[in-house]
Amino acid sequence: MKRRKLKVLSVAVAGLTMLAVDVVTIPFGSFVSEAHAIVGRPLTPGSVAGVARRTTRRVIRRTSVYVATLPAGCVSTSVNGAVVWRCGGVYYQPYGGRYVVVYID
Repeated sequence: MKRRKLKVLSVAVAGLTMLAVDVVTIPFGSFVSEAHAIVGRPLTPGSVAGVARRTTRRVIRRTSVYVATLPAGCVSTSVNGAVVWRCGGVYYQPYGGRYVVVYID
């Protein structure tokens, strides 16, 4: 009998506490009131810079092969706005003072 009274008392205290606390209402369907992306910034999906960056990233794949200098007879070319050097059938991209071998898809 004593346990039952304790349970009833704790339920009553919890119920009164809920009534005393202000209930925060959340708008139905969304937790964010407005979008925070600004079109035109480089990392937003709709910006030209963001699209160009993702396209270039998907077309040019870097390897883990680095060279300090380019072989003789290399020609500078542009692939989707990124500068690469073509030396025969191998492409190089400038990276941190040296060149990395890249694959063009």
